[in-house]
Amino acid sequence: MVRIFKTIDGSIHQIQEPQEGCWIALTNPTATEIFEISEQFEIEVDDLRAPLDEEERSRIEVEDNYTLILVDVPMIEERNDKDWYGTIPLGIIVTDKMILTTCLEDTQVLTRFMEGRVRNFFTYMKTRFILQILYRNASMYLRYLRIIDKKSEQVEEKLHLSTRNQELIELLELEKSLVYFTTSLRSNEVVLEKLLKVESIKQYPEDTELLEDVIIENKQAIEMANIYSGILSGMMDAFASVISNNLNIVMKVLAIITIVMSIPTIVFSAYGMNVNTAGMPFASSPWGFLIIILLCCAISFIAALILSKKKFF
Repeated sequence: MVRIFKTIDGSIHQIQEPQEGCWIALTNPTATEIFEISEQFEIEVDDLRAPLDEEERSRIEVEDNYTLILVDVPMIEERNDKDWYGTIPLGIIVTDKMILTTCLEDTQVLTRFMEGRVRNFFTYMKTRFILQILYRNASMYLRYLRIIDKKSEQVEEKLHLSTRNQELIELLELEKSLVYFTTSLRSNEVVLEKLLKVESIKQYPEDTELLEDVIIENKQAIEMANIYSGILSGMMDAFASVISNNLNIVMKVLAIITIVMSIPTIVFSAYGMNVNTAGMPFASSPWGFLIIILLCCAISFIAALILSKKKFF
């Protein structure tokens, strides 16, 4: 899908044909759309396809008539009716007249720009637009990291009494998301450092503060991802032992119940044997059945009391 946007009279509008100072947004474009854009703006097909590969690394490539900036952006992936987090590449191609973005899906990093909800956003101010995208990207990482932290706390509450592996699997998925985030953020940091040295991207004094904000946000996201990853890693090791201990407690309780209940079983089995009743205690008494029941209950109670004093319960 190809959409074209341009700032007109201070607000963003979607237009039909490319114009100077516009923004062309490609979302999971078809092969035909890629070839048409490539021929129209003299951009290599491989550079347009690069962001469509989920394994593509972040980088900056400077060509004769354009510059390709490739960064990883966070995304939400739904699996088993739950939201998990990962990253996908986003390509920003800067030419003399316009900016093109390429991505596999509509990402929230760009959605706010399309809806005109970003202050001081103008499609013809290319350098500022790039920095605003990178700032929005770092902010989205921070937002998702906070969500991951809250989810880990919810899973932690379930783990205290759990004997299942489901909670550990959820923690594993969260830790996997943090690994993706950490790797992508570090790659993006390299891109930001190189962006300062690229001569084809003009640096304006009024954008200096925004560039500093982008670098600070990205570093903060890296630190948060490292902290949360370390916490989750330690938590998984600890709660693996907790789950094993919970299971041992359940097995111990079942073993104690088995021991206590085996006493009446032994007595009733003896009385159920096909032997002469003359030799069985209380066999001739009309109250024999009740006496045996009470005796078994008393012995079971004494056994339970002894186990309780030894702190087996």
